[in-house]
Amino acid sequence: MSVLRTVSPIDGRIVVERPLADRAAVEAAVRRARAALPAWRARAVEERVALLHRAIDHMVAKREDIAREITIQMGRPIAHSPGELRGLEERARCMLALAPEALGEVRVPEKPGFTRFMRREPLGLVLVVAPWNYPYLTAVNAIVPALAAGNVVILKHSHQTPLCAERFQEAMDVAGLPEGVFQHLHMDHAATAALLAEGKVDHAVFTGSVAGGHAMQRAAGESFCGLALELGGKDPAYVRADADLAHAVENLVDGACFNAGQSCCGIERIYVHEKLYEDFVQGYVELASRYVLDDPLLPTTTLGPMVRPQAADFARGQIAEAVRAGAKALIDPARFPREAPGSAYMAPQCLVDVDHSMRVMREESFAPIVGIVKVRSDEEAVALMNDSTYGLTAAIWTRDLEAAIRIGERLETGTVFMNRCDYLDPELAWVGVKDSGRGVALSKLAYEHLTRPKSFHLRHPA
Repeated sequence: MSVLRTVSPIDGRIVVERPLADRAAVEAAVRRARAALPAWRARAVEERVALLHRAIDHMVAKREDIAREITIQMGRPIAHSPGELRGLEERARCMLALAPEALGEVRVPEKPGFTRFMRREPLGLVLVVAPWNYPYLTAVNAIVPALAAGNVVILKHSHQTPLCAERFQEAMDVAGLPEGVFQHLHMDHAATAALLAEGKVDHAVFTGSVAGGHAMQRAAGESFCGLALELGGKDPAYVRADADLAHAVENLVDGACFNAGQSCCGIERIYVHEKLYEDFVQGYVELASRYVLDDPLLPTTTLGPMVRPQAADFARGQIAEAVRAGAKALIDPARFPREAPGSAYMAPQCLVDVDHSMRVMREESFAPIVGIVKVRSDEEAVALMNDSTYGLTAAIWTRDLEAAIRIGERLETGTVFMNRCDYLDPELAWVGVKDSGRGVALSKLAYEHLTRPKSFHLRHPA
């Protein structure tokens, strides 16, 4: 029997062991889901929404236990982990509030002798493949609207955060969802690919790496399964000459370092107008140097370990390569006693004299490091911000709303921020362009991707 083992980045201990689902277990789960689908889709939207509110109530009531589990599994500081439950509740409640209107009947102009309208029907069985970095926020984006729309769901969570899948299951069971409507499976990559390739699911939602997205697409290509992909980014920020400097420094250090930089929409590249460049760099280094890199179970820790030593060493390799090519690293790792090669504990870093020939400015780092470049104009900033294979978010710091809109219209990205970053507003669509993925999460538009329209064209009797 194959076993899932979760190693905590805090100290290298195995903290979870679970058997992986074999073929028979996967097939049984699919049968239960298919059997539950007709009755679940036939329920009124309001009934489904009420049950899902009860599930969220249960998770919020367990937030202290869940927060500690997040920290133990993936290393986020315990001071920050409860925020994920607040975000989960915000997104879930918002999506549930939007459901009745988003799923309502669509009328078209009246035509004599005809009744015409459209309804939205669930796709069927939705597979949600969720990552470890924001294990509840990424999963809830798909789970709640999929279920509210009348789909049934199977959740396959990251091997780094299996307890999150079990917490979702517990909440759905306590809320009273019928058997088979929501299930979780601990599966390996081969079992997940087979589930897609054999056409046993109708739609899949994947959040993860570009390589993982390609693997999902190859597997789904063997069937007509729909596929939504959120694949991360190399998200840029631009600090204009008219920006509030102190606010920009504070927000951008947080945007680059929160969750040890392990955020798909975290800031990894910063372009600063030459008028503010020197002061911005100085402020960034001073603030980032005050972070406390330590055991994430300590309440004073503000920067925990990365998910595994190999991830930290990958980012250290980017830094070392950039320095060899002429970049300057401005933060001394010796100020952070926990920092060491081969360790998951990685100090924040700020690089200057960087350019786009360096991997650290092209490849996703997924670490608390950032490269900062001096620019002379909006045009130069836009060109550099667009010079990427990714396009998830882009942030602009300015006092000029019209300028932000004007610049944002030219950026190849799914979300444009002004004077903030690294945040998902559940009333706005979350999308990516280029290698950041495809499909839509959040907002009313998400329901369009989790349902299909059915047209009723009814001619009246003569």
